[in-house]
Amino acid sequence: MVANNIQWFPGHMHKALKEIEEVIPQVDVIIEVLDARIPFSSENPTISRLRGDKPVVKVLNKRDLADPEKTELWIKHLEKEQGVKAMAITTSVAQEVQQILELCRKLAPHRESIGKNIRTMIMGIPNVGKSTIINSLAGRTIAVTGNQPAVTRRQQRINLQNGIVLSDTPGVLWPKVENPHSGFRLAATGAVKDTAMEYDEVAFYTVEYLAQQYPERLKERYQLDELPESDVELMEAIGRKRGALQSGGRVNLHKASEILLHELRNGTLGHITLELPEMITEELVQVEEDMARKAEEKIKKKEERRKRYLRNKR
Repeated sequence: MVANNIQWFPGHMHKALKEIEEVIPQVDVIIEVLDARIPFSSENPTISRLRGDKPVVKVLNKRDLADPEKTELWIKHLEKEQGVKAMAITTSVAQEVQQILELCRKLAPHRESIGKNIRTMIMGIPNVGKSTIINSLAGRTIAVTGNQPAVTRRQQRINLQNGIVLSDTPGVLWPKVENPHSGFRLAATGAVKDTAMEYDEVAFYTVEYLAQQYPERLKERYQLDELPESDVELMEAIGRKRGALQSGGRVNLHKASEILLHELRNGTLGHITLELPEMITEELVQVEEDMARKAEEKIKKKEERRKRYLRNKR
């Protein structure tokens, strides 16, 4: 696996974060929308830094695409954190979306008791379905929806006329995705633009995980009796089965990659979750070690440069 750190932070995202920072002190409850297939990787670490001790409703959207058993594990895991309530929804079921507001009421009972609106702020990275949720809560089209990441560009306040005021924020990524695994998962689910990473690399990473966690799904979908050992051979097998061939009968791996990722994103591969809480713990330890190693190398290089400078001065 190539340790590919995504850096995709347009100017409007920097501006959005500044605006969020200014408004957050006036907010009672934060609603953070996550992708149920990647609850950790779609969580913005900047939000947890900005929220302080504000209560949060973590909404695992697209539950209809995720593995229901693993979604339950994630809800329990997320609720271990103080002031966090988690729930899984699909935007196609309006009642599920409305339950978000019930959780907000439970987390800020003091506001209603004094006859004041509960002030909420809805946040989430691009393409997690935030705009669709807002439109459903408001009962009308307010937010622009689209499959392309980063459609909403500015903050807006919406009075839901039911005792809750909602501040919408643009979908913001954070300056750098430190965990390379998260980078691949964000790309696999379409949360970042396909140009942010090598398409084929994302597919190889994804198919390797699927072979470990969901081997039967792959066999069934691509009519494979056995799964080949390596990710390349597996992608070639998928390409052959789906007619992704070029001259001379060779497999077009880019085309095979497109097929796999498209079928993962639209749910054709079935209910799939791309990460588990215990995996994340291991990955974060690795990230810490890598960062410490890089910092050490940087100090060494600086020291070498200083010594070289002093030698040349003599």
